[in-house]
Amino acid sequence: MAETHFAHAYEKGIDSLPRKTSIVASLVRDRYVADAVVILENTPRRAAKAVLKAVESANANLLNNSKVSIDPKTIRIARIFVTSGTRMRRYVPASRGRALPFEKISSNIFVEVAGEEKVKKATAVKEKRVAKEDSASSNSEKTEVEKEKK
Repeated sequence: MAETHFAHAYEKGIDSLPRKTSIVASLVRDRYVADAVVILENTPRRAAKAVLKAVESANANLLNNSKVSIDPKTIRIARIFVTSGTRMRRYVPASRGRALPFEKISSNIFVEVAGEEKVKKATAVKEKRVAKEDSASSNSEKTEVEKEKK
């Protein structure tokens, strides 16, 4: 059986509220990366672009940084979550010379993808040969047992 490999990406300082970004992230949670890319490209929310960038970055990290070759069809989003980032304190002018404070809240996006390594064709062919030999030997054993019974 093929071994599973993991890679992650962490996007920081996204100029969108964590609650709004989390809604977009929940659309692609536990999906294949190819499906997630299509969904995010067609999502009309501003945070979709940032989530798409994080997903593609994690996918590239898995394909390029792992020591073995990964099958691109098996790559899924293992974990994705959004946390609040830094808050910038700003002020807006108000009447009578006052300044009213407000905060610009940013988001951090964490994406972890998992993929299985490609199975080498030579090993797959060997496994088939071994299976055929096992079945052939069990068939010959059955016929020997039947002959002894007669």
